[in-house]
Amino acid sequence: MPHDARAALLRTALEAAERGWHVFPIRPRMKRPPALHGTDACTGTGPCTRGHLGWEQRATTDPDRIRAAWTQAPFNVGIATGPSRLVVVDLDKPKTTSIKGSSDAPSGAETFKALCERAGHAVPDTYRVRTASGGEHLYFTAPDGVRLTNTARTIGELIDTRAWGGYVVAAGSMTTAGPYEPLRGPVAASLPAWLQHILEPAPKPSQAPSVAVSAQSGRYADVALANEAANVARAVEGEREATLFRAARALGRFVAWGDLARHVVEQALQEGGERAGLTPAECRSTLRSALNWSIAHNQTRRNAA
Repeated sequence: MPHDARAALLRTALEAAERGWHVFPIRPRMKRPPALHGTDACTGTGPCTRGHLGWEQRATTDPDRIRAAWTQAPFNVGIATGPSRLVVVDLDKPKTTSIKGSSDAPSGAETFKALCERAGHAVPDTYRVRTASGGEHLYFTAPDGVRLTNTARTIGELIDTRAWGGYVVAAGSMTTAGPYEPLRGPVAASLPAWLQHILEPAPKPSQAPSVAVSAQSGRYADVALANEAANVARAVEGEREATLFRAARALGRFVAWGDLARHVVEQALQEGGERAGLTPAECRSTLRSALNWSIAHNQTRRNAA
């Protein structure tokens, strides 16, 4: 890579650090993996003297450390979102599936715009980056006192988020698929409260799980909740996530109609999913995505047959 291109990547890293964003090197012309040694190759020296440090712990805003790293090779620039107090919404493009090389599925940007409209808000005006694949990264400042983590499809299809435990490739980086380019900025707006509510982990319920799934009344919604939670808990490996997804889709209509409280449905299905062997994070991600879809598509109660 020409010297001027390497110098441009160094400037990119330094400019990100000036904004308070913690950076680390990514292998040249790639978006992964980080150009740092892993656990197996750790010699226990340098920054790892007291134990191995991963890319999130080693990401830095120190100009001297940045210059030392980026003078070694033309590294792309990774931004560790958690330490940088960022939440980045990743709006992806659908995979091309037809012979003509196009897809009828909505993009992540289109889905996100529709979600904003349903929430009664405009698409937030914030710093954004076009990714090498043609998607977009929307940068937000993380709220104080809340530790958000990565999500996958929690907001909607083709929409992921990066926070603690995640990173994004900075604008100015170049990959074999293309460049990362700034579209708007440079200010990252505060994460909207309505979006934060979607991304926050589900609160631990105060009542015992058995209460949430018990059918204390003869209402159909209560019986449906108990049956779906039981089905999820009995799901076998290979079917667990799909069973949880179908159950949340089925019960979301009762939330939309006011027959069941959302937190009760989340509590019952979360417990069922964990009993079946899913991790808490897997349960939350599947539940949020399926419930959001079902509630949005069942605002009008159907007449009973």
